[in-house]
Amino acid sequence: MNRLFGTSSKPTAPKPTLTTAITSLDTRLSSIDVKLASLTAELSGYQTKLSKMRDGPGKTALKQKALKVLRQRKQYEAQRDQIQSQVWNMEQAQTMQDNLKNTMVTIDALKQTNKQLKKEYGKVDLDKIERLQDEMADLLDVGNEIQESLARSYEVPEDVDEEELDAELEALGQEVELEREMYGGMEGAGGVPSFMQDEVPEFVDEEPKVGGKVKEVAG
Repeated sequence: MNRLFGTSSKPTAPKPTLTTAITSLDTRLSSIDVKLASLTAELSGYQTKLSKMRDGPGKTALKQKALKVLRQRKQYEAQRDQIQSQVWNMEQAQTMQDNLKNTMVTIDALKQTNKQLKKEYGKVDLDKIERLQDEMADLLDVGNEIQESLARSYEVPEDVDEEELDAELEALGQEVELEREMYGGMEGAGGVPSFMQDEVPEFVDEEPKVGGKVKEVAG
């Protein structure tokens, strides 16, 4: 079909961008600067010669050449100023374009973040969190009550009469003295008062002998 209608098969050239345009103008500016430097040097040479020449046809001819070079330099300076203005405008446009791209990237990132946050927060049940907080508060209260209960001291009731305690202690002392006399001084019952003797556990077959020797169990 392309051959029939004569359609060109050449690839389409890429469209120019601000970057390529700025690069091209920078190259043009560099060449103009080189030309201006050459004209300035040539003009300086003419001025040096003119300053040493006397008035006459030769000086007039050389002056015309210097004026021609000066006009050329003026033209190149005007071109340079124009191109510099173009480069400045395109650099400003490129800066705006870059800022716009950065803004779009930021907006896209914010959209994605917002979408992800909505998805994650949608999994959170506020009622469950409140119930969990209430349960934790109740458990802390129970723990505090347990700690306070365990730390409670077992003091003697305030209504106990000190005189009654002294009388009871004196009676215990008399009982000890009486049992010592009855058992011949620390003999019998192991020399231990009756109120301090422990009952023999049910799982023990025989009571221990007096003097600390234990009777071996047969079998």
